[in-house]
Amino acid sequence: MSRIGLYPGTFDPVTRGHADIIRRGAKLVDRLIVGVTTNSAKDPMFTAEERLEMVAAEIARMDLANVEVTGFNALLMKFAETQGASMIIRGLRAVADFEYEYQMAGMNQQLNDRIETVFLMADVSLQPIASKLVKEIALFGGDIGPFVSPAVRDQVVARIERIGRKGTL
Repeated sequence: MSRIGLYPGTFDPVTRGHADIIRRGAKLVDRLIVGVTTNSAKDPMFTAEERLEMVAAEIARMDLANVEVTGFNALLMKFAETQGASMIIRGLRAVADFEYEYQMAGMNQQLNDRIETVFLMADVSLQPIASKLVKEIALFGGDIGPFVSPAVRDQVVARIERIGRKGTL
């Protein structure tokens, strides 16, 4: 029986922090599914399809044979069950992340206590990176190169050229 893990997120855009969790999470399981989801509470810059393609391209560059990407728009635990996952992998950057993730893990355990939530602490050098902040920096013309891969940077810059930058000096 193989151990299947699920790393869910909106990945809007996928960052070096996400890539770190994917790389490290892949070592913990026989098969890691990166689940790209919609989140009605967030206002995504990229469509679900674009984010799926972006994450798949990043995973291909990492050359991780046991990692796959799929999209979903369902209750996380229901999706995890359909995928045969025994583990949900979540990345933590700070105390604020822990409080939210702790609550989510508790609710998920109530829904299905056979699926464990495993928290991975973000690499210290990657802890400040958040997709929301990456988008904000890019929207105001800042350099997001340190936070995302060159391919993702190019996609974000191209999107901002279409939607327009914010702020003027």
